[in-house]
Amino acid sequence: MHPASPHQHRSRLNPPGTVAGQTSLAPQQQQQQQQQQHTVQISSSTHPYQGLKTSENEEMGCVELLATAISVLIMVLTFPFSVFICFKVVSEYERAVIFRMGRLRSGGARGPGVFFVLPCVDDYYPVDLRTVSFDVPPQEVLSKDSVTVTVDAVVYYRISDPLKAVIQVSNYSHSTRLLAATTLRNVLGTRNLSELLTERETISHTMQMSLDEATDPWGVKVERVEIKDVSLPTALQRAMAAEAEAAREARAKVIAAEGEMKSSRALKEASEIISSSPSALQLRYLQTLSSISAEKNSTIIFPLPIELLTPFLNSSAQHAANLHATPSPLHRHQHQHHQ
Repeated sequence: MHPASPHQHRSRLNPPGTVAGQTSLAPQQQQQQQQQQHTVQISSSTHPYQGLKTSENEEMGCVELLATAISVLIMVLTFPFSVFICFKVVSEYERAVIFRMGRLRSGGARGPGVFFVLPCVDDYYPVDLRTVSFDVPPQEVLSKDSVTVTVDAVVYYRISDPLKAVIQVSNYSHSTRLLAATTLRNVLGTRNLSELLTERETISHTMQMSLDEATDPWGVKVERVEIKDVSLPTALQRAMAAEAEAAREARAKVIAAEGEMKSSRALKEASEIISSSPSALQLRYLQTLSSISAEKNSTIIFPLPIELLTPFLNSSAQHAANLHATPSPLHRHQHQHHQ
């Protein structure tokens, strides 16, 4: 092995990127970087829940430590009676948010099951995670085409984040109810009366999206919105009923007229076919007699050939023509008087 040269020895002592005169500053820089990393870790731990700033990881003060110690001492002195106070139970559909001396305890919401609290120091707030429904009071809304209607709805929501529901809003249930009533008025005010009556599903979906977006910072998830009823004024109901009745009558008359036209065309074609064959009329006559005799009635029919009536019909037609051609005596007397 060849002995290391002085240049290689200096390169081992001074790694690349360092200078011999800066070796004394390296430990200080490393210490500052460690402090900065530690500071960043502490600041990031204060935002553990989707931007929700809490003080659960901050150090407790002297007063808080003293109060906690006294609480533990009381719990030990009153054992086993303190067990009934310190242990709490939440159901499967509930979560408990615990505060110790006003600070949120680490670990988030507790449950379901058993959790431990210190007497006189810890406060807990149970939150129900089941879906809750409520009726929106009837709202008088002026539609886009200046028609006053009364609309009511029903809203279904649940708690998606218990921490936000407790920390971000004082009463999430009351706030959601007020927001639902306001959103109902705002959404319906941009619709026409015809849209209110025919596009209920679209309006309900629009309301659901708007409410869900507004209540998301509160930890509330709006699952469904349904419009129950749209009440119109009595005068407007009568006007709409008269309009619908008139439209139905018009359609019925048009359909009846089209039927008469089609039936007249069919009768015309049938008469042309029957007139082309003399025996066809006799067969039709016999068919009519057969259909009448099938019913149980007391109708008496005397068949009479139409050919027997033809001379009488011709003579009556000629007599009427002669009357029109020959002037009456009254007309002749009036003519002579004028002369």
